[in-house]
Amino acid sequence: MVAMSARPNQESAAPQAETTSPHRAGFACFVGRPNAGKSTLTNALVGQKVAITSNRPQTTRHTVRGIVHRDDAQLILVDTPGLHKPRTLLGERLNDVVRTTWAEVDVIGFCLPADQKLGPGDKYIVKELAGIKKTPKIAIITKTDLVESKALAEQLLAVSALAEELGFEWAEIVPVSAVKDQQVSLLADLIAPLLPESPPLYPEGDLTDEPEMVMVAELIREAALEGVRDELPHSIAVVVEEMLPRTDRPADKPLLDIHANVYIERPSQKGIIIGPKGQRLKDVGTKSRKHIEALLGTPVFLDLHVKVAKDWQRDPKQLRKLGF
Repeated sequence: MVAMSARPNQESAAPQAETTSPHRAGFACFVGRPNAGKSTLTNALVGQKVAITSNRPQTTRHTVRGIVHRDDAQLILVDTPGLHKPRTLLGERLNDVVRTTWAEVDVIGFCLPADQKLGPGDKYIVKELAGIKKTPKIAIITKTDLVESKALAEQLLAVSALAEELGFEWAEIVPVSAVKDQQVSLLADLIAPLLPESPPLYPEGDLTDEPEMVMVAELIREAALEGVRDELPHSIAVVVEEMLPRTDRPADKPLLDIHANVYIERPSQKGIIIGPKGQRLKDVGTKSRKHIEALLGTPVFLDLHVKVAKDWQRDPKQLRKLGF
């Protein structure tokens, strides 16, 4: 994160009024096909993990807000689910979330991986973006560490030409690598001036407005996806039922009890996620607990149970129960 010139204090504000830029604050959303690097980029800009990541498409299932604090601006980054051709009711609802989000933000960042040529899905999204007239749009070429400079140059030209073809111009075209931290700060520098003049919208130190229970559920789902992403990439949902401090602990040795359910769609999937002698579920608990303890800053006892919610991705009642 880059900090630009600090705001003047009350005493010096008057004489410097002409040379000091006003503070800006607003919302920028990242959109793109599934697995375009949106969540990794959000985490890199915030400087801390606020969105779960996976090399499987459709990892993000709701909007996640990450907050970047700078002296000159506050960027509220909205990471959205990947826009895709829906095959289920869940897919339709995720697409609705994306369209609702980009209609409400101050800046739209279209993410396209450097290692994948522009495809029909990208063109479909850009065509929709072309219809949003007043909101500035930045093209962000992600994963630049995966390609040579020639391929990157071709991708930049292709993205520029596509906007021209559809009758609009990108406010900026920025190549970045979130993994290598290349040009991430530059991206923040380019988004900031496009935001409206405003005092900060969130208190200093807040990195997300995600409820803790939702973040904990997401960390468990991320760990669960690691072991079974080929077999159950989209069938897993996690709900945290309870988070309570254990009452019989001394003040200097707190322990937080977390009870969560991992939902799958069919009884036959239960054995896959539990694993032989329960080892896979145990691994999920061990991996996610480390991230949860880092997030919450306290030791955690994590109690996981696997339950079946039949065909939940297609069932409106089950989707409501699982928070969609």
